[in-house]
Amino acid sequence: MSNRLQYETSPYLLQHKDNPVDWYPWCEEAFERAREEDKPIFLSIGYSACHWCHVIAHESFEDQEIAELLNQHFISIKVDKEERPDIDGVYMAVCQAFTGSGGWPTSIFMTWEQKPFFAGTYFPRTTQGGRIGLRELLWKIQNVWEHDRESLLRQSEQIIHHLNQSDERKGEISLKFVRLAVESYQRVYDSQYGGFGQAPKFPAPHNLLFLLSYYERCQDADCLSMAEHTLLQMYRGGLFDHIGFGFCRYSTDSRFLVPHFEKMLYDNALLILAYCKAYTVTKKKLYLHIAEKTAEYILREMSSEEGGFYSAQDADSEGEEGKYYLFTPDEIIRVLGKENGEIFNKQYGIEEKGNFEGKNILHLLESDPEDETLSSFLTQLYQYRKNRYALHLDDKILTSWNSLMIAAMCELYLASQRENYLQAALRADVFIQADLMEADTLFVSCRKGQRGVKGFLDDYASYIFAQLALHQVTLEERYLTRADKMCQKVIHDFGDKAGGFYLYSHYGEKLILRPKETYDGAIPSGNSLMAYNLVRLSSLTDQPLYQEAVKQQLQYMAADASKYPTGYGMYWTALLEYLS
Repeated sequence: MSNRLQYETSPYLLQHKDNPVDWYPWCEEAFERAREEDKPIFLSIGYSACHWCHVIAHESFEDQEIAELLNQHFISIKVDKEERPDIDGVYMAVCQAFTGSGGWPTSIFMTWEQKPFFAGTYFPRTTQGGRIGLRELLWKIQNVWEHDRESLLRQSEQIIHHLNQSDERKGEISLKFVRLAVESYQRVYDSQYGGFGQAPKFPAPHNLLFLLSYYERCQDADCLSMAEHTLLQMYRGGLFDHIGFGFCRYSTDSRFLVPHFEKMLYDNALLILAYCKAYTVTKKKLYLHIAEKTAEYILREMSSEEGGFYSAQDADSEGEEGKYYLFTPDEIIRVLGKENGEIFNKQYGIEEKGNFEGKNILHLLESDPEDETLSSFLTQLYQYRKNRYALHLDDKILTSWNSLMIAAMCELYLASQRENYLQAALRADVFIQADLMEADTLFVSCRKGQRGVKGFLDDYASYIFAQLALHQVTLEERYLTRADKMCQKVIHDFGDKAGGFYLYSHYGEKLILRPKETYDGAIPSGNSLMAYNLVRLSSLTDQPLYQEAVKQQLQYMAADASKYPTGYGMYWTALLEYLS
């Protein structure tokens, strides 16, 4: 029998509608029931393409014993992080405060007043390898809730007090800090395999955009070398899908060979921007070719008939991670024939022993990435692969991610002068106006004609970013006018006189925290994007409002950026443009 999630539209929530767990979506009814029955709340946050979200679901949320424990002693709430980035942002900060790290699924235990007292990420069903199992954890929390609740509540108040501390600060706006940021990237750069830091390696294309911009303005050859090597290695490795195109979410190894196989719209949007920038700076056609391959994937597999772009494709097929993408040498030979198959296997690194769990991820790490002699075979393998296994598609359409892809398509049009990319951008913009906007109010998402909640900072910041890109390629005043109007709304609804922008507006649902996220993760933060937008608007308009706002935003961001430079690539790009 289906639970309450059967009435939701989120693909992630619908994945859990047949769990024996009595899930609620985030709603007042759930908190009221917890209060009436004097029960703690178990909050589980994830997203539809998340591998470990699937693992915990199969191990625990489909398990009758775990479900009975949750149903008897807890009120359980399931949240899609992509539809409610405010809830995710608040409780990810909580998880990091408790554990020192974060990730999905995020598992939070809290009171009906939404005050957290314990947090973590993935828990196995039972205790193993030094990690407590969810079954044992539920019993422990239930026992402490019954017999020592005061200790839980004290811990909760301490965490909330810590996270609500005032963050008034100002940093210095100076080119010397941009230079220090470059030096920070140099220190963590992997000169052997490209990328930054140790595995897992995320693409973080906004960091590469910064390095390319710095090279363009300051002629620092080291910045160009770091960016080019990383862009080339990501394409040559298994992070790029050489048969169907597009990039996976991150690499689990240093070489960019073994990806985490889910594909996200935002990664591919930002990577198109990065490869276009590399082409603009170097005029090497390979970079434009990679950007166009990525766009081909988006237009073929991630686009709705109405013009919007879908969110993600899953990592798993038939319950196995990466199964959709893996091949054996014999399988290739069966499809292409002996002679062609053997040549193809050699070029794409397909071996008998395999390079991932006995099978093979296609890659060009030992081959010439510009050799296109076997490209005709890719179409044949693509059709074969499509009929072999199915991939789950998260078909909700998100305002922020669609806006990033609009900007990417605009940039690709500028680089290639191919009209279809501009048309894709224009159609997606029309879609947002029709389905994700009402007057000057944006909505986070839509699916099957149903809108999600009202938009957050990232939605507005990304949408302004898209409008500025559309203005740049069309020179039509309406896009600049819309960017101007939306920016003024952000300043009014999300701004803080002390500096920076809040994640949710003054009129949004009040949560236990009202964070101002500045750090760039897989996507540039709303505050980083707003710094960039304000730089552009201050140079494109003569409004005193922007002259003052941009200075305040850059100073506000400078304080954190100077402490952890490699987490602020988009901010450095904005600052570099401002100082230039």
